[in-house]
Amino acid sequence: MRTRIARCAVAVTAAVSIAILGACAPSAGGGAASEESGQSGTGASGDVEVSTDISDVGDYTLTVWDQEVRGGQNEQMEQLNKAFMEKYPNITINRVSQSFDDLQTTLRLALTGDDAPDVVEANNGRNMMGQFVAAGQLVCLDPWAEAYGWGDEYSESILQYSSYSSDATDFGTGCLYGLPQMGEAVGIYYSKAKLAQLGLDLPTTWEAFGDQLGTIKDAGETPLMLGNVEKWPGLQDFGVVLGQHADAETVRTLGFGNAGASWDADENLAAATELQDWAKAGYFNDGFNGVDYDTVWQDFAQGTGAYLIAGSWLAPDLADAMGDDVGFVLPPSAQGMDKAQTIGGTSLPFAVTSASKNPNVAAAYIDFITNADAMKVLADTGNVPVNDTATYAADQTGVVADVMNAFASVSTDGNILPYLDYATPTFDQVAGDAVQGLLDQKSSPQEFLDTLEQAYTEFTGQ
Repeated sequence: MRTRIARCAVAVTAAVSIAILGACAPSAGGGAASEESGQSGTGASGDVEVSTDISDVGDYTLTVWDQEVRGGQNEQMEQLNKAFMEKYPNITINRVSQSFDDLQTTLRLALTGDDAPDVVEANNGRNMMGQFVAAGQLVCLDPWAEAYGWGDEYSESILQYSSYSSDATDFGTGCLYGLPQMGEAVGIYYSKAKLAQLGLDLPTTWEAFGDQLGTIKDAGETPLMLGNVEKWPGLQDFGVVLGQHADAETVRTLGFGNAGASWDADENLAAATELQDWAKAGYFNDGFNGVDYDTVWQDFAQGTGAYLIAGSWLAPDLADAMGDDVGFVLPPSAQGMDKAQTIGGTSLPFAVTSASKNPNVAAAYIDFITNADAMKVLADTGNVPVNDTATYAADQTGVVADVMNAFASVSTDGNILPYLDYATPTFDQVAGDAVQGLLDQKSSPQEFLDTLEQAYTEFTGQ
């Protein structure tokens, strides 16, 4: 699809000056900052010539910051980086890999320093990518998207997760600022052995799932595993529950932090009430708000608990630990809902920083790790390719096949809803704290929604 990317009548060839592309707003510069300065390029003075041929750029060290630290994620990065340097022996990749939480902490400072990386994985939300776009720290990738044909490979529904207006006011539209490798869907992992031991089949409706949690609790087992010391896991649990109560467009408006919706609604109250009721009933493991995410999924892998609400990214690690005992399904739809829907979208997109001294090399790297050959490497290492997912799922087995088929299904026939922490620059903390209070029963469901509504309306100006 090219409906968003091809906004200019001028065709982009393998090498074309950004000056020619001046009719596009913004140019291939650093967003709002570049427009204010009157300069094109990547925040430096002068024009940048877009080229897809980097074989003659001379020796160059490309510094890449990523958060692909888990088993299959790290494996695919190592394979692709090695292949890239073999193809371009003049390029050396300096890879800096750190956990999601560490990257969130260090990236802001890194982008303001003298040694800022060329390519970074930036969280799509307003608290990260949105702020970087507004500050002119990321490069608008539209000219490279045209040159490489990314719009033919990626659907509009996926590209919206990395698109902002140049002033970062609007999320989900505007210029492309990053490209993801993987699709993501938050669903339900389950232990086949545990369900068989309890004589239970997978529930086919959301209401049946809720009833089954009580049955598991009565049998003396832990129904749901949750590690929420980082706060975002509990917010993801709430997002999954919300998806079974609210319509997709409302959740998208709230999740993207765009004006036009409200947290103070009956369906949102029903979702918050249901999640708190689960905590009241003891459906989660003991001390869940004080346990970290990785500890809990590892406990699940060792046989504790029947279900784990988590993202598709855990599939390779759970497959290694549990083999054929683990399965994955999308949240079963509530009665009256005609489509499956859940939060998810994409892995963190790879973006080019305005500090990069050679954005053509940076863009070539992003193209290399997201092209069709890269998608096969992703699939072979147990990850979920964001493109042509169903094709690669046919070659997989077990839980890896489960997550690929689930993403293919929800991205084509269902509704993928944004992660709720995208909404405002501080919503990850505001909503994360609020979910902890909701689960600890320190706030009522209505008080929880009042907190979210205040943050949302203050940001959108409603």
